[in-house]
Amino acid sequence: MKMGSLSTIVRHPDEIYPLLKLKIAITKAQNQIPLEPHLAFCYSMLQKVSKSFSLVIQQLATELRNAVCVFYLILRALDTVEDDTSIPVEIKVPILIAFHRHIFDRNWHFSCGTKDYKVLMDQFHHVSAAFLELEKGYQEAIEDITKRMGAGMAKFVCKEVETVDDYDEYCHHVAGLVGLGLSKLFLASELEILTPDWKQISNSTGLFLQKTNIIRDYLEDISEIPQSRMFWPREIWGKYVDKLEDLKNEENSTKAVQCLNEMVTNALIHVEDSLKTIASLRNPAIFQSCAIPQIVAIGTLALCYNNVQVFRGVVRLRRGLIAKVYDRTKTMDDVYGAFYDFSCMLKAKVDKNDPNAIKTLNRLETIKRVCRENGVFHKRFRKSYVNDEAQSTVLFIVMLVLLLATLFFAYLRKETNVSDS
Repeated sequence: MKMGSLSTIVRHPDEIYPLLKLKIAITKAQNQIPLEPHLAFCYSMLQKVSKSFSLVIQQLATELRNAVCVFYLILRALDTVEDDTSIPVEIKVPILIAFHRHIFDRNWHFSCGTKDYKVLMDQFHHVSAAFLELEKGYQEAIEDITKRMGAGMAKFVCKEVETVDDYDEYCHHVAGLVGLGLSKLFLASELEILTPDWKQISNSTGLFLQKTNIIRDYLEDISEIPQSRMFWPREIWGKYVDKLEDLKNEENSTKAVQCLNEMVTNALIHVEDSLKTIASLRNPAIFQSCAIPQIVAIGTLALCYNNVQVFRGVVRLRRGLIAKVYDRTKTMDDVYGAFYDFSCMLKAKVDKNDPNAIKTLNRLETIKRVCRENGVFHKRFRKSYVNDEAQSTVLFIVMLVLLLATLFFAYLRKETNVSDS
């Protein structure tokens, strides 16, 4: 174990048990890989390209789980083509547009990407074969979303994200459609029914996740070789700097953080729809698979807000905190509680001198009000993410005292034995 990981555990001893449970769940998921070669490849690859998503879908019914796994890998492959900045535009665009047809071809593959993503693309025939084994309803939903997403990605290969409307449209193509697709798969499984506003809230739920990722991954995207990727809308960052890459320069730290805070405030627009989507789910396994990523997203925004480290390195929730989210998310009350807690964390970081402070605070108050009105907060022993820091400190002190006491009594016993001899 690395010293950094050890020190984190020492500072947060209450995360040890959730981490152990998460480790057991990951091991169990690895042992549940199907024997059928094509599905075996899919599940093995899913664990490599997205360990967290692999884990949240493990509790789904087998038929639905297979469909969601294949759906995710097809979109991940599509995303790999879009992300590879070394592919010439004249080659990339036709592949994106035709990708929904390639998934029906058992022999198609295209070499691009790096590491595990290259393996996925080189051996894509496994994914196509698994797709063709799915029920017709699942195939139709996946084909439709793949076609629409590929066309949207192709549009933005040749178009920069200038306005906030462009930003919303891009996020719709690469993530909102994922939300719509998952809703269609849930409907096809007959485990869920769709609410009248399912298209709006499913799209918005996808936008919430995508905007969180775009905010968090600023430095990684801007540093992409051979060509940077830029998804922050000029309408926002243009208020603070002349070029998007200037945000990472230390002399622009104040402006960079203000820009970051406006981006986070924009993402908060989607929280109410996210909560509506989660609340509409009836199946416990589907509920958990959708709720956990959304809670991690609001937690990530709370961590990124007013944090200049977004422009300096990697900003992610620590693994122990994510383990707590996995462990605690069982009911809608748990979801409301988590969103309320992380909203409180974010609110505590708002600088009243920030240009968007009033807008940010208003959005946070709306989220907190929705959570209070719909969630049960009077439970005496509800575990709060906000108070966990203080609780961890107390627990650490108690453990330290017990350890010192044990060592002290061991020393006394040794001294007594020496005297007696």
